[in-house]
Parts: sequence; C-alpha cells; structure tokens
Amino acid sequence: MSERTATDRHNHIVPLRTYIIVGLLLYALTAITVAVSFIHLGSWNVIIALFVAGVKASLVAMIYMHLRYDKKIFLLIFIVALLFLVLFISITMIDSMSRGEINPEDQGPINKEAVIYQSNEMHNPADSLKIDSAMEKDSP
Repeated sequence: MSERTATDRHNHIVPLRTYIIVGLLLYALTAITVAVSFIHLGSWNVIIALFVAGVKASLVAMIYMHLRYDKKIFLLIFIVALLFLVLFISITMIDSMSRGEINPEDQGPINKEAVIYQSNEMHNPADSLKIDSAMEKDSP
C-alpha cells in the first residue's frame, strides 16, 4: 500500500446521467413548492417551502458543488450550518406566531398609524419624509 501525499489528487467524474436526474429532481421540487403555495395550509406553507428549499440546496451542494466527494469535514460544516439556519428560523417563527399570547396588547402593530397600515392607496415614500420633517419642526 502506498501512502497518499499532499500532491496526489483524487479526481472524480460524475456521469452526465446523474446531473440530468438531479436537475429534473430540482425542477420537480420547484413544482412542489409552487403547488403547495396555492394550497392554504396556514403556517405549514412556510415550513414546507423552507424544507423543500433545504433539500434543493443540499442537492446542489452535494452533486453540483461536489461536496459529496470532498473531505467529510466540509460536509459536516455544511450540515451544521444548515441545522443552525433551521434553528434560527424556527425560533423566529415560534416568536412571530405566538406573539400576543402572554401580553395581548403586544399582538398588533407597534405604530397603528404607520404608512403600511393605512388604506390601500399608493403612498409615495417622499410624502412620509415630508410628514416626518414637518413633525420635527412642530416639536419643541
């Protein structure tokens, strides 16, 4: 048995068939994401979309970026980063969906008179700047 040196290269050739299958799978997963977006599932729509996006990102990283054939430490780093992303998004979603359960006054918007909560009229951002500058002039 010969030892591998630092100058040795381990080349791998992925067959064209694998690229085509993964490409078709990515198209199918995109179609699933679009189809699920038309079905009202409440907060599950976001969860399903994020799950499918994670699967698609994993496929791209594993096959097209050759992470599957590289050193396993890179795979571990990718998986840990993906898990942290899921954790942070989950904590944010839990906070957003449960807002107002303890303090009902916190459930609504902070500033109910903000421009985004006004009627469906089109608002010019420059108008809100004029209003802000006028309010600053009126304040002592």
